[in-house]
Amino acid sequence: MNGVRTRKNPAKAVNGEEQKLNGHADPRDRGAESTEATENIFLFWPNIIGYSRIVLAIASLYYMPLHPRTCSGLYSISCLLDALDGVAARHFNQSTRFGAVLDMVTDRCTTSCLLVFLSSAFPRWSILFQGLISLDFASHYMHMYATLAMGSGQSHKKIDQSRSRLLHLYYNNRTVLFIFCALNELFFIALYLLSFSSPMLSPSLLPTDDKAAATAQPGSPSHPSSMIFATPGSAWAMELARANKMNSFWPWVLAGVSSPVMLGKQILNVIQLVKASKWLAEGDIRARRAEGLPKKQ
Repeated sequence: MNGVRTRKNPAKAVNGEEQKLNGHADPRDRGAESTEATENIFLFWPNIIGYSRIVLAIASLYYMPLHPRTCSGLYSISCLLDALDGVAARHFNQSTRFGAVLDMVTDRCTTSCLLVFLSSAFPRWSILFQGLISLDFASHYMHMYATLAMGSGQSHKKIDQSRSRLLHLYYNNRTVLFIFCALNELFFIALYLLSFSSPMLSPSLLPTDDKAAATAQPGSPSHPSSMIFATPGSAWAMELARANKMNSFWPWVLAGVSSPVMLGKQILNVIQLVKASKWLAEGDIRARRAEGLPKKQ
């Protein structure tokens, strides 16, 4: 009798599974499934803000070579929205891993694109800008991978004080995080504006003869080789006139005020890279010991 019952129960379970597969599950199960289906992670408010940041960043890149004022405005709004998406995530209880990665990737890409432009605007310092791009990507990728691999999938912002007090303060104090990120971007925006306004940094801004005009740096507002707008009254000429009359005082002030924080941000990137590397190495040592490695000869 017991044997017969044990054979019937699996059959019922199988039939139950078949009913679910055929769409005839318990109404309570259908209610739970429909509730889950209505939650679209990609349409969470913080992620929508993230998409708008991407659109603004792309628009700023479009205007970057010729329109410094428009580009700076769009780029700055995109950066400021970085703080708003965190507020929205906490307010609507919509913090997600996808949103965290989207936010970080957007930050890295927008800053890198600006640094690429600065490399062309200041070719003598291109190796420095290339190094900053590499450090930024390497430190954040290493840190993100270490927290996912070693921290049981925890957020990359959850840093224990025992690992680094500075990183713990940076990621867990919202005021500190905002100041460092905002002033870091402000420094590079100021350099971008100086590439259009300071002959000291960009001697090709106001060429005095044909030879100087011919040697103007690509991307500078005075570069004559691109004949997209050929007539003197074109948008090119109007923007050239505005750019050459741009006062470099405030960009210099912004660069001076934000430069110490920018340097501090790069130091934090180095610390983050070193700490993440050590964390991964600790995990490798534990894994090798669990496998009995290295084997004694």
